[in-house]
Amino acid sequence: MFKISSLNSLSVILKIGVGLVTSKLLAVFVGPGGMALVGNLRNFMTSLESISTLGFQNGIVKYVAETQTKNEFSPNEKWVPENPNLNTFSEESEKDQSELQKIMATVFISLLFVAMLLSGGLFFLATYFSSHIFGNSWDFSVVFKVLALALPWYAVSLFFVSVINGLGQFKKVIWITILGNAIGLLVSLVLIWNYKTLGALLAIVVTPALLFFVTFYFINKEISVFKAIRLQYFDFKIIKNLSSYSLMALVSSVLGPLVLLEIRKNVIASVGLDAAGYWETITRISSYYMLFASTILSVYFLPKLANAKNNGETKTVFWSYYKSILPLFIVGLTMIYFLRFFIVELLFTKEFLPVASMFFWQLVGDILKVTFLILGYQLFAKKLTLAFIISEIASLAVLYFLSNYLILFFGIQGVLIAQVLDNLIYLLVLVVYFRKSLF
Repeated sequence: MFKISSLNSLSVILKIGVGLVTSKLLAVFVGPGGMALVGNLRNFMTSLESISTLGFQNGIVKYVAETQTKNEFSPNEKWVPENPNLNTFSEESEKDQSELQKIMATVFISLLFVAMLLSGGLFFLATYFSSHIFGNSWDFSVVFKVLALALPWYAVSLFFVSVINGLGQFKKVIWITILGNAIGLLVSLVLIWNYKTLGALLAIVVTPALLFFVTFYFINKEISVFKAIRLQYFDFKIIKNLSSYSLMALVSSVLGPLVLLEIRKNVIASVGLDAAGYWETITRISSYYMLFASTILSVYFLPKLANAKNNGETKTVFWSYYKSILPLFIVGLTMIYFLRFFIVELLFTKEFLPVASMFFWQLVGDILKVTFLILGYQLFAKKLTLAFIISEIASLAVLYFLSNYLILFFGIQGVLIAQVLDNLIYLLVLVVYFRKSLF
């Protein structure tokens, strides 16, 4: 298990390292208030990313992977559509190539069309988005105009990564992630150093677009992109097939960030901008260590759950996770709790020391989250779309209303307590739903 998960460890460690350096830059140059604004834009970008790719990413990986037949071409041989010197394969292989052409052309044209529409809206409504995301006290409309220009490049780069992943080029995906993180660090360093808060916001929207050139380099070594993407290969059946896979992704990655954005706006209005910045800070810290749990779940446990044929096999996977990963995670978070003051001063500045008082509820909530995550992955593994959508919407509704209520009594701590209660309820619901597989 750990051998498999370690394949992605270099990428995860580098991502965490870049995140820590970027967090320090933000702490020094923009402070808690700027951190809150950065959090707002990140939530918005997450939703926009899912909308611009139509939630197709996981579906693209699946369908591209299905087009790969054994001995289709050697690892060092580049696939070129309609090249008679290379396309001398079996009838089944030629059929797979034709299907890959349709996927490439259909998805690329669809995503580019959607991205262009979104870009137009962002550019001409930049002032509206600025006031809605950041409030009327700041005018960052230029950020959304830059985002409008960058979005098509970003959407296409995400598509390329999904295709490369589907082709089974795992090392190339890791290298893309590594180079993307390195580019992000350099861009953030230059922009934050020179433009403070505005620079931090611009770095968030510019960096993903620059990833296009990295992804294009890698995918063009596998497929002749310009020959594969043609209007004549567009097929509406591909869109129909992908739509079933995009529904869960869109609900989770669009509604989730939007709810968090609304909660943070309420925190700014009720408790203040600095308090919202402290919440964003503890959320960033949480995201770093949660990467380890999410990585090992997606790399090792998700395929195991997908291949489990009955409740007995599923139960074995569940309890393997609870006996190995969960105890280690609890020990790790306990250590983090006792080192919380050191962690805050190391990663940020003394101005952020109030964050140390937020660790307890955040860590309790994360332990509950790691406990139910594998049950949540079962919803994906077995394609329980309706159950996932209902549970996700209900969970977000509970979090939203509890946060707005508890903040009146406990201030910013009320948001963290709401997260704990929401995670506890979600865990209990999933335990009941999967009781036969668990017990």
